[in-house]
Amino acid sequence: MKKALLAMTAAAAAAASGAAFAQTASGVTLYGIADVGIEVINHMPAAGSAGGTVTRMNSGNLSGSRWGLRGTEDLGGGLKGIFVLESGFDIDSGTSGQGNRLFGRQSYVGLQGNFGAVTLGRQQNSLYDLFGAYDPMAVGPRYSLNSVDSQFNGRADNAIKYTGKFGGLTATGFYSTGRDATVANGGEVPGESKVGRNYGAGLAYAAGGFSVGAAYDQFQGSSVALKDRSAKRAAIGAAYAFGDAKVFAGYRWLRDDGTASATAAVTRSNVYWTGAQYKFTPALQLTGAAYYTDMKDSDADPWMFVLSADYSLSKRTDAYLNVGYVKNKSSSTLGLNGSGTALPGANQTGATVGMRHRF
Repeated sequence: MKKALLAMTAAAAAAASGAAFAQTASGVTLYGIADVGIEVINHMPAAGSAGGTVTRMNSGNLSGSRWGLRGTEDLGGGLKGIFVLESGFDIDSGTSGQGNRLFGRQSYVGLQGNFGAVTLGRQQNSLYDLFGAYDPMAVGPRYSLNSVDSQFNGRADNAIKYTGKFGGLTATGFYSTGRDATVANGGEVPGESKVGRNYGAGLAYAAGGFSVGAAYDQFQGSSVALKDRSAKRAAIGAAYAFGDAKVFAGYRWLRDDGTASATAAVTRSNVYWTGAQYKFTPALQLTGAAYYTDMKDSDADPWMFVLSADYSLSKRTDAYLNVGYVKNKSSSTLGLNGSGTALPGANQTGATVGMRHRF
């Protein structure tokens, strides 16, 4: 009962002050994002039909819709106990996200001090931790770097993680004993420690308007038969802000030995991206981005182009328009909403108008 009252009191105080993201020395904060829009998009595949154009409502366009609880307890001597329970949901249907998990975005507990933070639970990988700063579209759920490679929004179950910030330097690393607990025998299998194993690390540095970061991620197949197959990624990105403008560039390398299934082939690719943002007024920001995937074992080398206009209605509410185009070749199925969301070899055009509110 005391814990429930503490959570309610903290949430009410935060809402009254208009600072739901602020933390006290000890306490619990309720926070979240509600993001939804209407999309019109062509050349979409559909089960049982030839596919085509669709008008639909999408949750999570610039940011994944979520609600969460974040808490700290001062343990003395500069040490704090911390936790996060964060639930993703689809605001258009009210259903839970991330495979219908209760706290699918993040759920962890740990200790924080001058050394950084050590946390245990379901957590973001190192690519997700760092590369929102180097993608012009901030690795949002759609029309972003996440569409090209969803591991930039990757999470791992059963993970122990370290995060440290020392001046302009940020260091992060994690190790998971089984990255996806929803897969039967997909991790933490007795006598088979490699099954579903996932680990990675990253470093970032920021000074003035310049920032640069790099990260590595590797996971093993999620079955005993696939345990020796791995997917390895390495990425580097940079951003530079000057005046009302900001420019971005990045590169990602991939080798996947066929972790998806026993019949999956080796996949090798390079992704290159660049883009820019400009604040025309304190409320209006325009973003442009281009992403190119070089597939090493085929000629399916898609381009994706995105333009986004974001208008702040207040400190916590904004309206946006995203417009995108994907140029596919051969059997490529890259879409604005991710791999497999366009008909094979078909170019795709889409537009989304929406609204986002933070609380």
